[in-house]
Amino acid sequence: MNSSNNVSSFAQRHADYISRLLIASLLTLMLVSINMTVSYASELDYKLVAEPVGKGTYVFIGSTKYFSRKNGGNIANAAYIVTNGGVIVIDTGSSYLYGKQMREYIESTTGLSIIKVFNTHHHPDHFLGNQAFKDVSIASLQEIVNTITTQGEALNNNLYLLVGDWMKETEAYPPTEVVTPGIITIGGHKIEIIALDGHTDSDMTIYDHTTGVLFAGDLIFHNRTPAVANANIKNWLESISKLQKLDYKYLVAGHGPVTTDERAIIQTREYLSWLHDTLQSALDSGLDVSEAIQLTVPDRFKELDILHEEYKRGVLQLYPGMEQAYFE
Repeated sequence: MNSSNNVSSFAQRHADYISRLLIASLLTLMLVSINMTVSYASELDYKLVAEPVGKGTYVFIGSTKYFSRKNGGNIANAAYIVTNGGVIVIDTGSSYLYGKQMREYIESTTGLSIIKVFNTHHHPDHFLGNQAFKDVSIASLQEIVNTITTQGEALNNNLYLLVGDWMKETEAYPPTEVVTPGIITIGGHKIEIIALDGHTDSDMTIYDHTTGVLFAGDLIFHNRTPAVANANIKNWLESISKLQKLDYKYLVAGHGPVTTDERAIIQTREYLSWLHDTLQSALDSGLDVSEAIQLTVPDRFKELDILHEEYKRGVLQLYPGMEQAYFE
């Protein structure tokens, strides 16, 4: 009897021990999970801070590097204008998360509602935050709307491969309003919509006559090598000449710091002119793409970030089409 009781008591103590061990293990796993979640959440924070540009205008300056998991795709500039009727947003960043954090920052710092969003062109680092603004009119030119509608999800998927979990829940959300070139008044601001092209088939720039701020989109890069994936360099150079004639006080490039002079325009124009002439000369010399990609980039462009990487990408993107046209 005593032996049976001892065995039963031992079994009960053992069961209690196993139970306590399981509970402790579960609690440990929960704590680890919570810590991982907190850490993960803190890692997926763009830490957005807008820089003031003139009166009532602010810019989120993106990295001048290429897409990476480190920067979460935050490589482009996005901006907003505080008007007497609410806030105008220009471009929404590279992900739904970016758009959400951008909107939270704007609303918490201004105390105002967002009344209009503009997309300057169809590249993913400029429109994939649109989801966060579904309750607001998102406007762009007709061709930009069309391209985002047809290509947006493919661009979204490609960006997910480059930056990973920053893109969670992101879907391509096209603009909901088509605007035409000309001047419109929003919240007391005289806003001019300018239709150009060259960086893509359709590029929209926005000139705020009220503040003198020109939002040039990716027609202008500053201290960063221009990306030419969808470029027509001849048209791009013509568009730059048109922008240079505007009497702006501040120029917000699509990438790189804000400027008050022509420095960014000159940088962009000189690099594109050199690239076009260099590739044309390579064609005339009978070089193939593997030879063209090895050509030396002049030291005068060394101030441009990711110069050699973007030059090589540019050759791979432009040269095959140039070869085809050359021999037709």
